Amino acid sequence: MAGTGGTPGTPRVLRAMNDRAALELLVSQGPLTRTRIGELTGLSKPTASQLLGRLEAAGLVRTTGNVTGRPGPSAQLYEVNPAAAYVAALSVDHGGVTAVVADITGRVIGEGRAAAETAQDAAGEARGGGSATARVVTTAVDGALAKAGLGRGDLHGAVIGTPGALDPHTGELRYAPHLPGWHSRALLGELGDALGVPVVIENDVNLAALAEQYEGSAQDHDDFVLVWVDEGVGAAIVLGGTLLRGATGGAGEIGYMPLPGAPLARGGPDAAAAPDAGGGFQSLVGQPAVLGIARGLGLDPADVTEALADRRVVDEVARRLATGLAAVVAVVDPELVVLSGVVAQAGGERLRVRVEEELTGLALPRPQLRISDIEGDPILTGALRTALVQARDAVFDTA
Repeated sequence: MAGTGGTPGTPRVLRAMNDRAALELLVSQGPLTRTRIGELTGLSKPTASQLLGRLEAAGLVRTTGNVTGRPGPSAQLYEVNPAAAYVAALSVDHGGVTAVVADITGRVIGEGRAAAETAQDAAGEARGGGSATARVVTTAVDGALAKAGLGRGDLHGAVIGTPGALDPHTGELRYAPHLPGWHSRALLGELGDALGVPVVIENDVNLAALAEQYEGSAQDHDDFVLVWVDEGVGAAIVLGGTLLRGATGGAGEIGYMPLPGAPLARGGPDAAAAPDAGGGFQSLVGQPAVLGIARGLGLDPADVTEALADRRVVDEVARRLATGLAAVVAVVDPELVVLSGVVAQAGGERLRVRVEEELTGLALPRPQLRISDIEGDPILTGALRTALVQARDAVFDTA
């Protein structure tokens, strides 16, 4: 019977499509009147009114004042109800976990930080004290929730950005040996049980690339590579608008890529004790390497920014970066390469120009080269974007 099934073209499906279109407009454009929603969706006034009534009854939209300053009766404004869902986004580093909580509109309303537990603290889990990793994650999330005036029961889901990647065959986090406690095959389930919501663990550089794709330097490109140059080095590859993950989730792990002048990472990416250990590309251009270059020139920089204030350091880092990028560019042939991470931000435009010059002749493809322009932490930005997409897909489904 028409209107009761889920067949494409039936009234129920068409209503759900219209509902979703209206909700996405309210998210992207802010408060709108019924008339404006009708204009943007092509719906008649009566249909737009029925739609808004339906969404308001479902708790997905609410009124938020009236349009003023125009002749005639004032029109009510509608917006997505921020309380329709809340999500958590987390970023993991060797020092701990940072968490933010946002409402369904994407507005961040709380932030928390928890330090990584020491090996001695973590040993408690072997004596029945529970997962140290889960404790750190829940502490960070609880701190963000408390600042937002919420509890775990208010969360809809969480996305965690971490170095390395979950092997889709084993569920084990690989390529991140410097994160003790994060390699259990049961980790995803443990974190989901601890938070009480579905949890997604995603490679941090992949999330930074999604942030660039959504609101950064790569918005106008379907084929690009983001190269993360920080304490460690990694890449995210986007082809045809889709993130390339690889058979074991390791696509883009260029930090371990062998290059002239770098010791080989013969122990493998899961055997190194620290991000800059074991050789490979990251031993040439990561933060420790940049500081080493500066000290080799007789400088004593306090940090990477101070080191890259010297032209000689910029020149050497650019030469090394270009050598590694040439290998990536020769294989992938992207339209764009985005440089991100602390080293890229510290080097800025001067580093970008020198890398571009050094790339000339090293590889036939000549992609555009840009520095990331994401404000704040791109990993958290990407994690939040991913969490919001998942929450909206679920919450905005009115079929």
